[in-house]
This record gives sequence, structure tokens and C-alpha cells, in this order.
Amino acid sequence: MTRRITTAAAAMLSGLAVTAAVAEPAVLKGREAFGSWQGDTPGTIRLIRPEDLPKPGATASAANVSRVVQRPASAVPKVPDGFTIALFAEGLNGPRIIRTAPNGDIFVAETRAGHVRVLRPSEDGSKVAASEIFADRLGHPFGIAFYPSADPQWVYVASTERVMRFPYRTGDMKASGAMQVVVPDLPAGYGHSTRDIAFTRDGQRMLVSVGSAGNVGEALGEPAGGLAAWIKAHPLGAAWGGETDRAGVLAFDPDGTHQSLYATGIRNCVGLAIQPATGMPWCSTNERDGLGDDLVPDYVTRVKEGAFYGWPWYYMGDNPDPRHAGERPDLKGQITVPDVLLQAHSASLGLTFYDANLFPPEYRGDAFAAEHGSWNRSRRTGYKVIRVRLKDGVPTGEYEDFVTGFVVNDRDVWGRPVGVTVARDGSLLISEDGNGTIWRVSR
Repeated sequence: MTRRITTAAAAMLSGLAVTAAVAEPAVLKGREAFGSWQGDTPGTIRLIRPEDLPKPGATASAANVSRVVQRPASAVPKVPDGFTIALFAEGLNGPRIIRTAPNGDIFVAETRAGHVRVLRPSEDGSKVAASEIFADRLGHPFGIAFYPSADPQWVYVASTERVMRFPYRTGDMKASGAMQVVVPDLPAGYGHSTRDIAFTRDGQRMLVSVGSAGNVGEALGEPAGGLAAWIKAHPLGAAWGGETDRAGVLAFDPDGTHQSLYATGIRNCVGLAIQPATGMPWCSTNERDGLGDDLVPDYVTRVKEGAFYGWPWYYMGDNPDPRHAGERPDLKGQITVPDVLLQAHSASLGLTFYDANLFPPEYRGDAFAAEHGSWNRSRRTGYKVIRVRLKDGVPTGEYEDFVTGFVVNDRDVWGRPVGVTVARDGSLLISEDGNGTIWRVSR
């Protein structure tokens, strides 16, 4: 009798193992991974590798700008089985980056309006209980960070041209003191305007992302004093002219002094985040246009100090950009390949790591990124939130469609995801600046 029960139990366990194996979806690779919005479904896993990429010009470069329409009354984003999604806030003025304060308040950069708003969640976390403007007349605010992280005394805000900070005590919904400008002259004037901000885990350095001025360094010309002298005097891959101190990540002391180039060749690191488990900075990056539908992939990657990621001379390793062919042979073999390649032109923006317990255990330590959506691909892509898969703290190269359903048809969209943050209750909040809403994903 005991033997029969043991055998039956073994068979049951075997069946469960088979069921679990079947439940895990296949990983889309190569051309299958490129796809478009029509193939986006929560749970779909993609793996794009440098060797999968087409040659430049395999397809024509497209202009396919979406039209943002009012959210249909019945429209609710789609999430994987076992998760729920509900409207958390609406009526906001183009909410972009969102960050969670240590006490659970949600700070929102309403960039077009020039201010940072604070939303206080209700006791159950499902809706907004109070809303206040924390600080106004900030130019074009985007990045937000709390310093020091454990017991913040300051809220830092990065706008296009400067980094500011405001005195802060836990629970403040309005700035309690005057603004201090700690970095008065970030590279600005034209080109990519977003500036994100994060502090290293030890609190000793402030990192600020600055996107390129152009698509692919069109106005570089020759550096003053000649290329050889420039290479000798500057970090690996540093650009010059109108691209000086752009297309990379800058480092400062927390008071804004001692500026340096932390990493180079990152065309537009829109989302900047620190991985809790390792302290490593990560970037969510928009790559260049003009080489076809599936070039060049956007990416999410660890950012190594002193590393060069290719822009504008190379992409995804030693692949030369044909518009700069032969210009920088000295850089060949020195390009850091990004960790997770995304569907090209997805416009990867906000980035956060999941360090809570509401989601299943396998989500802990993974990252989420918001894909604002393409304007330059014949078959639209992006307009979703993805989960970046890690194993033992290291990216596998795979990513998963996590929240979809913002696209109405081939022309119209109602939502363009921008910011992602983990709320104090473990839910995931997602901002979108098309209809000015924030959505809450929970279990």
C-alpha cells in the first residue's frame, strides 16, 4: 500500500513538473523576437542578440508617428495571469518619471507643467488620498532622487539644464525651503532633453544621465587640437564639440562638484537606476535612428565606470555605423556590448528594480522598464512595460512583455508609458503621458 501511494505521488509530481515546463512560454529569438505591437502579449519572452541584427538599410527608415487619442472608456492595460491592474491616478499633466519616497509618497515629474507633484496613496495603496505640488517653476524637470537614501534630507531634481535640490523631511508634500542649484550648467540647448539622476549606493557620488545632441553625431567635425590630442586627454569614447559631456553618464559629488565622465557612448540614457543587490548603475537607453526598422536596438544595461558603449561610431560591439565608417579604428575591440537588447525604436524610458514581496519570489531583483513607443518604425513597437529577467543578479539577455494594451490600432494609441516605481506596498506603479494617468499593478 505504501509503495502504491509513493508511486502515485511520484507520478503526480512528475505530471506537475511537466505542467510547469509547458506553462513556461518559449523564448522568441532572432527575427521572431523583433515583431510589432500586434504580437505583444503579457508573458511573451524575447531574446535579441547582436548576431541576430540585420545589416544597415535592410529596410528603409520609416516615419510612423502615432496619434494619441482619448482613452476609450473600456480600455484597461493587460497584465499576466495572476496580476491585476487598476487606475491609480488620472488628470495629471504629462506625468513622466515617478519615484517612491521612503514613507510611500509618490513623487511625479510633470515635465510640461514645470513642476514636481506629490501623491499620497490611500491606506490600502489603491488610490490617491492627497495631492500637492512639491515645487514649481523648475524648467523641464525629469529625474528625481532622495538623499541620503535611508533618511532623506534633500530631494534632488534634474531638469534639462541643471540639477536642483530642496530641503526635505519625511512626509513633506511641499518643499520646506528654498531651492539650491547644485549643478548650474548641464549640457543643453538642443537634442535630447531628459536628465535622470541617481546616487551610488555608498552615497558618495551623484550620477546624471545626459543624452546626445543629435541622432548620430552629425555635427562632430574635428576636435580642437586634433583627434590624437583629444584621445590622449579624454576618457575612452568621449565626444567633442556640441556633444561634449553628452551621450553618457556624468558623475559629481553630491554637492555638484568634481564633475567627471562616468561612462560614454550611451546615446540617450533616459532611465537611470541603481541595482539594490549589487549597487551597479543601470541605464534604459534610446539608440539611434535611420538604419531601418530593426536597427539599432534600444537596450537596458549595467553601466560600468570607464566603459564606452559605441555611440556614434559603433553599435552593439564592433558593428560600425556606416555614417562614420573608418573614422575611429582606435575604438574597435573596446566597445562594451549592452546586456539586454530591445526591439529597435521602442523608446525605452523609466527603469526600476523590484525589491518587494507582493509579486511572486521569482520577480524579486528583476527590473521593469517603460517603453514609450516608436515613431520611426513601419510596424509600431513599444507602448508597453517590460520585465528584464535576471539570474543571481545578472541579466540573462531576456525580457518579457509585462503590461500591454496601450495601442488602439495601427495609427492610434491612448497610452505612452514613461515612469515605473515600486510602491511601498509592493505594487508596481506606471505613468503614461498620453492621457495623464498612473496605473497600479498588484496581486
